[in-house]
Amino acid sequence: MDRSYEKSFLTNHNQFIIGVDEVGRGPLAGPVVAAAVMFDRHHVDYPPFIKDSKKLTPEKRTVAATYIKQNAMVSVAQASVLEIETLNILWASLLAMKRAVTKLMIKSAHHHNCIVLVDGNKQIPDVSYDQTAIIRGDDLCFSIAAASIVAKVARDRLMDVYHQWYPNYHFMNHKGYPTKYHLDMIQKIGITPIHRKTFRGVM
Repeated sequence: MDRSYEKSFLTNHNQFIIGVDEVGRGPLAGPVVAAAVMFDRHHVDYPPFIKDSKKLTPEKRTVAATYIKQNAMVSVAQASVLEIETLNILWASLLAMKRAVTKLMIKSAHHHNCIVLVDGNKQIPDVSYDQTAIIRGDDLCFSIAAASIVAKVARDRLMDVYHQWYPNYHFMNHKGYPTKYHLDMIQKIGITPIHRKTFRGVM
């Protein structure tokens, strides 16, 4: 994947591109996590392992995330289980993405001439930058793919921590997704504070 898709967005007024994506809409437990990534516009190294995080093994995602953090400006944010239950998963996902973009902009000196490329079909509310929502952006756009990798690695590591807190649920293996084992354990021993009680299969 190169940055040809993004180059069409670069103008004299939009000199920097921020890719944004989130992970964790489908799980029954844990927060939704978003990442924002901004490469220098002159970045010329396009490694083949920067692609949709779902197409990479955990090991390759870790390698890719390290590369991204070494070569781009990165921020990670989340929306909590409580926020997911209060707002619903869509609005919580958008909130996590807004937080990631806001954190990145605090770090950046280029906040006046950026465009935000968002994975999906909805723009992020209350973000005062030009935005374009791109369906299948994590499969088409280098910066969004990079954001998907960073977010996935961050969330997986968090779920590994929760595995230590609640070892009976094996969060390390399924990351909170509704596997048969996970659903069986919910039925057998109940839920934890990190379960999304409004999701089907939890209550």
